[in-house]
Amino acid sequence: MAAAVPEFYCNPTQLRDESLPTFSKQDLKADQARDPLIALTIKALTANQREILLTNSPDGARLVYKEWERLKMLDGVVYRRGPSTNAEETQQLFLPTKHRESVLRSLHDEHGHLGAERTFKLLRDRFYWPCMRAEVESYCHSCLRCIQRKTLPTRTAPMSHLQSQGPMDLVCIDFLCLEPDASGQGNILIVTDHFTRYAQAFSTKDQRAPTVAKVLMEKFFVHYGLPRRIHSDQGRDFESRLVGQLLELLGIQKTRTTPYHPQGDAQPERFNRTLLNMLGTLSNVEKQSWSCHIATLVHAYNSTESDATGYSPYRLMFGREARLPVDLAFGLSLDQTPVASHRNYVDRLRKNLASAFEQARLTSGNREQRNKRNYDLKVRIQDLQPGDRVLLKNLGAAARHKLADRWSSQVYIVCKQLLGLPVYQIRPDGKAGPLKNWHRNHLLPLREAVRMPV
Repeated sequence: MAAAVPEFYCNPTQLRDESLPTFSKQDLKADQARDPLIALTIKALTANQREILLTNSPDGARLVYKEWERLKMLDGVVYRRGPSTNAEETQQLFLPTKHRESVLRSLHDEHGHLGAERTFKLLRDRFYWPCMRAEVESYCHSCLRCIQRKTLPTRTAPMSHLQSQGPMDLVCIDFLCLEPDASGQGNILIVTDHFTRYAQAFSTKDQRAPTVAKVLMEKFFVHYGLPRRIHSDQGRDFESRLVGQLLELLGIQKTRTTPYHPQGDAQPERFNRTLLNMLGTLSNVEKQSWSCHIATLVHAYNSTESDATGYSPYRLMFGREARLPVDLAFGLSLDQTPVASHRNYVDRLRKNLASAFEQARLTSGNREQRNKRNYDLKVRIQDLQPGDRVLLKNLGAAARHKLADRWSSQVYIVCKQLLGLPVYQIRPDGKAGPLKNWHRNHLLPLREAVRMPV
């Protein structure tokens, strides 16, 4: 026998500073009578005529019709017999539409923001209305707090690559920060030629803009010439007015990655790992003066064949292999062709470089395409349109806290997509602020119905 229905229906769950009001049977009867769907159900139950639910029926009546055998009225209030739990039959109150949002808020927003399935189970033990599961899922999936905290980042943009046509067409720069050595050097400015993979590394005591400008001018440009473009991340040292004015004066185009997306400047990042591994092999005594060993380690890297091009960076940059100590010790020469004259040497060098460049482009292109195919297999492409609302991924120091949200609370509006790139220009929603360029993988589109915090 079904348990008797209590005189009052109560839910003590706190809603901010107030609890849900207590409803008497008379309140519930009145609210159900004013709800069109429940009122029709009451009429059908009272007359014991199921077909009434199919005549001039409001939305959801056909679903209620299918539940006819499980509907009942107790003391003038409509209930549905729910699934049995612990061998006891549950009585689900047919909840009027006017109370659904407050109940959802009570059992989700004020109940630890549990997931849709757990929230549905809480409701299922207490209430019934047509399409309840779908409504619960929609409510939970549109909860901004859940989106900020729980939504996991996914790859939503295919891989894109920087393109270069030859040596010094594109140079990438980046800073690597280490523990200061005995001389006080704690930073390494990495300069990498994108096409040849030729790298240079310069130890510095700081990452200030004057240091960047001085090193580039006195230690790189005067030895290798001016590049057509320089690419970097958005570090303040690289984006400073001083560095910008120097590059503008020299006629060098400046490009940059989007924030927290090292794949946009991948070559320095890969070389950073290689150099760190090489420095890590130094003895404990040598590590105390690691800045003294950078030049020889970088030369060793440049003299070794690159998997990406099939040639050593040194050969692609200078047209010949580097002569190493072992070559001198054993009288070896990697280039056996005698030189008849300067003109003959230049002609042969031009021919050899042209052949090497073409082979390097082919090898590098094949490798990039293979990497792109493997990367794109896990991509769920989802383009954004101007006017879309998005959240930014929490990165940097804020993201390292275990309780931190995964996504920011500030909503942004998409302005446009940068030509040919998975990068979008965005602005803050509802207030003035600077335009920002962010990679698609760091943007989370919001549904139209996302509930903003009160």
